[in-house]
Amino acid sequence: MISADLAHAYPELILAIGALALLVAGAFAPKQTTLVGGGAVVLLLVAAFAAATQPLGVAFSGALVTDAAAAFSKVAIYLASAVAIPLGQPWFERRGVKTFEFPVLIVLAALGMGMMASSGDLISLYVGVELHSLALYVLAAMHRDNAKASEAGLKYFVLGALSSGLLLYGSSLIYGFAGSTLYSDIAVAAGQQANTGLLFGLIFVICGLAFKVSAAPFHMWTPDVYEGAPTPVVAFFAAAPKLAAMVLFARVLGDAFPAAAGQWQQVLVVIALASVAVGAFAGLVQSNLKRLWAYSSIANVGYAVLGLASGTSEGVQAMLMFMVLYMIDVTGFFACLTALSRQGRSMETIEDMAGLIKERPALALAMTVFALSALGLPPFSGFWAKFYVFKAALDAGLWGPAVIGLVGSVVAAFYYLRLIKAMWFDSSAGATDRPPVEAKTVAVGLALFAFPLVLVALTWLDPAVAKAAHAFGLA
Repeated sequence: MISADLAHAYPELILAIGALALLVAGAFAPKQTTLVGGGAVVLLLVAAFAAATQPLGVAFSGALVTDAAAAFSKVAIYLASAVAIPLGQPWFERRGVKTFEFPVLIVLAALGMGMMASSGDLISLYVGVELHSLALYVLAAMHRDNAKASEAGLKYFVLGALSSGLLLYGSSLIYGFAGSTLYSDIAVAAGQQANTGLLFGLIFVICGLAFKVSAAPFHMWTPDVYEGAPTPVVAFFAAAPKLAAMVLFARVLGDAFPAAAGQWQQVLVVIALASVAVGAFAGLVQSNLKRLWAYSSIANVGYAVLGLASGTSEGVQAMLMFMVLYMIDVTGFFACLTALSRQGRSMETIEDMAGLIKERPALALAMTVFALSALGLPPFSGFWAKFYVFKAALDAGLWGPAVIGLVGSVVAAFYYLRLIKAMWFDSSAGATDRPPVEAKTVAVGLALFAFPLVLVALTWLDPAVAKAAHAFGLA
């Protein structure tokens, strides 16, 4: 029945109807950006509550799946999206870009990401991916008077179109050989016989999704887009969209192709190791912090893919834990960059951070925490994230990839420590501007979560992630 189906789609309905209402409100009162932004935050919080309390099951003939994994992922995605609005909207207004479209685009991107997390067939997969991607393309170029932002948006769009083509071509191959778009039907077709056509389609889908998470060798857009896009926008699309795409990865592989685990595991191991290598070594020569963190994100996605490559429920649990904790670090780091400026100019290089501990001790401490966490130093949140991933890989017998991943983490430590050294021991580069309250609050709050609050959070986060991981079709 339609009413029963709609009960499983409450978060999506809330965001879709709310986004249209905010768009109309913004069109009639374009100067009321604060009101639209506040309404968007409320919408996302209500959608997160709806996702946490909605009934579990399938809807729309299996196209929409509401299980523990979808509920967990949606709550994390919507909360991360809600944080992006107070972080980004004041940043744009301080630069004379007073636009109500920013929070509306965040809501639409969150709607697409929620559909990705609940995808039950190839059609809902593609609709979710495209809905969130189109919003991200516009967000990347939102600072229209900035040439770098316009360039970033264009590059993201052109390369994103290529990845969408790969994804759509792979989906069409899978549909052609399986005779259905539903993951459950595809799993039956893939389990009955070794079908080369299905595997070719799966490879194309993996390539398209690897682009969405910026995994090597499909990472080429990441450094340029991170550098050119507005800093708070980078804080958003470096976090929630990556989690949504990784959950979608797990859905396609675990729900549609569990019988082909032996084949896709090999591909994921190669992608994971390539991402770790590219992120670790290419980051060594970066001085721009946005580009540096782009390569850091490539390496960190490699660790998440390594967890998924384990091909077990424990591996999916490790991936989910890693992505949630990584979201904290990356959002917090870019919140620090959003808060920092000198004479109205954004501070984006390692040289700009020289002596920051004397100028802005709270933000310097927060950046130190995020750098040490991304490095994987205990007892920060990044250590626990990598601990879960390496444990899952070792339990699955992936000793070689786990060792290579650990070596990559050691190599990447150099650029994190170089940043810390500049902040703590180099001479100050000059007085910094007073940081905006909202960005500083987000940065310090997330730093406190990275340590020490993470030690408490793990006690309830671990069982929630384990429950979510068991919803996928992997043993």
